Amino acid sequence: MFFVDTIEVAGLGNRSYLAGGGREAVVIDPPRDVDRVIAAAARRGVRISHVVETHVHNDYVTGGPELARLTGAAYLVPAGARVSFERTPVRDGDTTVVDADAGLVLRALATPGHTPHHTSYVLEEGGAVVAVFTGGSLLIGTVGRPDLVEPRLTEDLARAQHASAHRLADELPDETAVLPTHGFGSFCSAGRAEGGATTIGKEKSANEALTRDVDTFVADLLAGLDEVPAYYAYMGPANAAGPAPVDLAPPAVADADEIAARLAAGEWVVDLRNRVAFAEGHVAGSFNFEAEGQLATYLAWLIPWGRPVTLLAESAGQLAAAQRELVRVGIDRPAAAATGEPSTWVREGERLATFRRATFADLADLAGRADVAGRADLADPAGRHPGDGLVVLDVRRSSERAGGFIEGSVHIPVHALHGRLGEIPAGEVWVHCAGGMRAAIAASLLDAAGRQVVAVDDAFTAAEKSGLTVRTA
Repeated sequence: MFFVDTIEVAGLGNRSYLAGGGREAVVIDPPRDVDRVIAAAARRGVRISHVVETHVHNDYVTGGPELARLTGAAYLVPAGARVSFERTPVRDGDTTVVDADAGLVLRALATPGHTPHHTSYVLEEGGAVVAVFTGGSLLIGTVGRPDLVEPRLTEDLARAQHASAHRLADELPDETAVLPTHGFGSFCSAGRAEGGATTIGKEKSANEALTRDVDTFVADLLAGLDEVPAYYAYMGPANAAGPAPVDLAPPAVADADEIAARLAAGEWVVDLRNRVAFAEGHVAGSFNFEAEGQLATYLAWLIPWGRPVTLLAESAGQLAAAQRELVRVGIDRPAAAATGEPSTWVREGERLATFRRATFADLADLAGRADVAGRADLADPAGRHPGDGLVVLDVRRSSERAGGFIEGSVHIPVHALHGRLGEIPAGEVWVHCAGGMRAAIAASLLDAAGRQVVAVDDAFTAAEKSGLTVRTA
């Protein structure tokens, strides 16, 4: 009898897997914080005999070398991957016994496309195929993106993705469980993945790589590729070199004076609290990246790489969870941290900064009164009248904006905003995204830059319903 346990890495939209029998198990594409994996194996009462990688990852730092070192497991990496550490190279067709008593064998299947060396692993029990770990190859309804290695290789890799998907579909039974690493919100996915479970049979009828001819598939795939998070450029080299062990010990405690000094030095001070609490009172100059959102993805995407970061959290637990998220993308040690009440994060005599939050209905109401802007009774509490330099800033990605945008709005994606603040016209900035999280990040960047800002904390679907004009071209 075999088992497969899923280890969710929700903040990055990834999954790792622990699969085995009664005594031994294999880990596929482990996260960097390997204590979670070791705990999962302990709950099962199994020894980790093998650790395998489907490819050299571009979106997170792997825990493979450290997990293999701690457990004594064999570390299997595709032979074509250029790495600087000892490992067992895996080639197409290689088989590995995972648990002899359970009859569990792992068979390597070359599936290039996401990377040139990408390898999937077929899990067999007693000679029968039961599952396939597809990494960044065949995902749920889509495939892993082919543009993360080298621009000149992108089209060839897209064609390879199509061929690899068909190889999996042709060689494996329809009932085979498909267990991808990417595709649950990961930017490594070439399209939107829906659902949490699938099989080869289901993918044959639903996956774009299996329902379209190669030329149509490649053209649509390349046309639909979204922006690549900037920090990806650092993940591949880190993984090829062999990542260092993580250190999750609490950072040094920063008092109000040190927080002020770090801000003055140009370092990043990141407030992890929810966006409502941040808007109501925060350290002037700090940035808001909610711990409960996609913290690792967006902070790693926006921060100048290597810039020291100080974390402000409402509790020790929130701080520890954030540290765990950040080591997964190579932000290893915060320079300092503080927890507790925001009032303790500012020096005596200083006040917390604030900004307004609103809805699309509020924006529509304000815009609708612009023709009578001179009437004092229609001024907002700050004394500003509708039409006095109102700027609507859309910080969604270009692919999202293509589906509809507010007429007259300025568009700067949140990941580019820090370097393009000077492009925003004068006036009060009403900033929005698709749901509120990225608008909060953007509002904090604008607030730190001294702009008067209102964060629209609302779903974009409410924009047109509120009476705002939404256009698609």
